[in-house]
Amino acid sequence: MAGTTSCLTLFLILAATTTALSIGNPIPHSNKRVSLISTTKYKFGNRHRPQPQSNWVKGPSSERLLDFFNGTDLQWFGNISVGTPPQTFTVIFDTGSSALEIPGTACGAACINQRQFNASASSTFADQNKSTTFTFGTAFGVTPPPVNGTFNLTVNLITETVSVVGLTAHKHEMFLITDSKPIPLDVPFDGIMGMSPGSPFFQAAKAPRSLFGMLFTPHDKGGEGELTMGGVDRTKFKSPLVFSPVVGGDEWVLQSLGVAVNGKTSSVLNTSFPVIFDTGTSNMLFAKDIALEIYDMISPDIVPNEDVPGTFGIACDRIPSLPAEIDITFPGTSSRAPFNLTLPSSELSVGPFADKPDICQTLINVPDQPGLNLVGLSLFKHYYTAWDMDALQIGFSPNGF
Repeated sequence: MAGTTSCLTLFLILAATTTALSIGNPIPHSNKRVSLISTTKYKFGNRHRPQPQSNWVKGPSSERLLDFFNGTDLQWFGNISVGTPPQTFTVIFDTGSSALEIPGTACGAACINQRQFNASASSTFADQNKSTTFTFGTAFGVTPPPVNGTFNLTVNLITETVSVVGLTAHKHEMFLITDSKPIPLDVPFDGIMGMSPGSPFFQAAKAPRSLFGMLFTPHDKGGEGELTMGGVDRTKFKSPLVFSPVVGGDEWVLQSLGVAVNGKTSSVLNTSFPVIFDTGTSNMLFAKDIALEIYDMISPDIVPNEDVPGTFGIACDRIPSLPAEIDITFPGTSSRAPFNLTLPSSELSVGPFADKPDICQTLINVPDQPGLNLVGLSLFKHYYTAWDMDALQIGFSPNGF
């Protein structure tokens, strides 16, 4: 696969508020949630004020997603509309976040690479006169954010009419980006649409079914992506969906029963631990002991890259001959049997390091927070996924790629 140096991935690492700001009534952060802030998106809690007036099309509705590709499938994004009359924006549909954020015209040159929402052109715009500044860690491709690589993002809380794949919510609370420092963000999408169980959008919409389906297929297999709201697209998978219960409350977290590498496990891997499911992340994050054990069972030649803390690599010419199938086991719902989610050997490499073209980065990174385990698009592009907010469960069916 090609290099990993031109995709800008953002991790919201700190919420430094200039004005007390939240969507609705957030619950206090637990110790676990605080430990996640430096490598995942800021969470706004799972309790929100009821928001009136919503329209829903009958039956599930689907929208095609576009593939941002640079050697590996890094991000998928699609269209939403905001305001009256509607203004169109492209967003990452991110199960690891709860809020909607897009640039506003006040951002000006700092958001020159993105479309900007013109509030004065919308009859339904309402400024809530609350602002905050977020500090982001930035990373290129699928590498972790460097300690000294940060952006300051200033946002303003508003309410607006928002439409997503046939679903319209009025007076929906969201954020307008008003400034980005030190430089503009150079990414091919405008913002982020939070799809976590605590997302206020779904509560505002009052859909008959708080269920959505997502399809991501590998770029070299056609790069097809789709978001379905209000149900699933049964034409996109053949095997029945198997579900596992969510244990994270306002986050999509499943409890793994263990990991196997090429059909074998160990005392380190044969243990239970929580895993965050995040469509806004490109690859995988595992706690250090788990990541090291997985790599040891694949090849002792996979070693840390000290120049990019948290990453690992191996000579690129070794990749084709290495069996590296990873099975992660999860419990079924009710009395149903556990099942495996499988990462094929083809996912081991995410491409060469920029300064070491003969060394390929491997897909699992180690975060700087103990106990953080997270799966991203490296896994999702091999499954059709169903995200059920009502029953708090995630369903999976192999998509054939």
